[in-house]
Amino acid sequence: MEELWRRAGETTVREVLETLNASASRVRAYTTVMTVMAKLHRKGLLDRRREGKTDIYSPVMSREQYLEARAQAEVGALVDEYGEVVLVHFARQMARLDPKRREQLRRLARSD
Repeated sequence: MEELWRRAGETTVREVLETLNASASRVRAYTTVMTVMAKLHRKGLLDRRREGKTDIYSPVMSREQYLEARAQAEVGALVDEYGEVVLVHFARQMARLDPKRREQLRRLARSD
């Protein structure tokens, strides 16, 4: 996903493969990248359209949108599973932060 977000547009399996292999110590197979991208499409993270015999992929959401949705789901699941215990630990973690950082986070939380 990082490579797809970096490209910020449409791309093919071959283009992603070439970029990954150019900066990797071990070469990845075309079929490996194709399988991963197909799975990401099935999970709803990538759009896919066909142009001739080539599948063209693009991210459904930005990295920031993904992280927001993922964090919301994870925190919700933790609260559902563990209730107040999670909130107590979260409050303790917040108390350990630098006061400036804590204030930044408070402002971010209020902006929703």
